[in-house]
Amino acid sequence: MTHDEPVPKKAPDIADEMAEPPKETASRRDWMFMVGTAVNVAAGLLLLVPLAGYVFSSFVQHKDPRDWISLGSLDDYPEKTTRLATYRNPFTRPWDGKTADIPCWVRRLSGNQFQVFAINCAHLGCPVRWFQPSGLFMCPCHGGVYYEDGSRASGPPPRGLFQYDYKVENGELWVKGGEMPTLANPV
Repeated sequence: MTHDEPVPKKAPDIADEMAEPPKETASRRDWMFMVGTAVNVAAGLLLLVPLAGYVFSSFVQHKDPRDWISLGSLDDYPEKTTRLATYRNPFTRPWDGKTADIPCWVRRLSGNQFQVFAINCAHLGCPVRWFQPSGLFMCPCHGGVYYEDGSRASGPPPRGLFQYDYKVENGELWVKGGEMPTLANPV
């Protein structure tokens, strides 16, 4: 070989390549892909929890949210009068405070015959007031008026006042309360 001739390059040896694998460093792109995948998996699990609760809730037996509650002695309600009564919501939390006290109008017709009205107007739920001289319940919000039997007299309400189920037991008046009446869910 002469100095003028180029030196032939040595062919890569396959054994050398297999002995030492190339070092891979996690690139920023790979790291972001892993973080993005983890965030998507977490978001999917967070969405799956309420969806599973909705699907499996039909298998759970639901308890009636209403309960019988005493409004006091029959002597507290003279015949042919309407009085405001209050009961404590049976399903309260310690932080409910005075909001757990639910008012209702009690009208004693005669003997053990009563009408117990929810205080809420059937229009938008504002509290109605009883006016003894006129014999009418009136709503201050939008001018809804109801007769003393709870039927609609005038104004925007679509129906009469909601009435609670009641019973007389051991000289006391009991109502089935615990839910706010609405058009979709009358008491």
